[in-house]
Amino acid sequence: MRRFGNPPVKGVTYKIRHGAYAVIRRGRDLLITEQEEPFPEFQLPGGGIDPGESPIQALHREAYEETGWTIAIERRLGVYSNFTYMPEYDLCAHKVCHIYLCRPVIRKSDPIEPMHTAVWMTPETAIAQLGSDGDRAFVQSLRL
Repeated sequence: MRRFGNPPVKGVTYKIRHGAYAVIRRGRDLLITEQEEPFPEFQLPGGGIDPGESPIQALHREAYEETGWTIAIERRLGVYSNFTYMPEYDLCAHKVCHIYLCRPVIRKSDPIEPMHTAVWMTPETAIAQLGSDGDRAFVQSLRL
């Protein structure tokens, strides 16, 4: 599995945290999440897989919470990992990020996740703005 970001820090214990993330495409544009806290950052919509949840269930839930859209999953693009500190959970995490290509179906509401805004942008803008090296790599790999 390809790793992005910094290597693990020696002596730090990391908790494995699986997550599911969406590259949501409508035409050439992508639906990206702008998260305000714990620090401002553009991200692929998605997040952690809760106990008892499949990656697909988590992806549908997280995409709706962060964008207000329901989605249809077209295919799995791949997986990557990174080692990071998650201040909102006070957790050193070994994130295992499962990435899916999706399309929007119905916009039901504004994002219901606090401090999140859904933003449409071109792939070029997304590549420049996304805060995660792994997210950027998957968007670039689509050659949209």
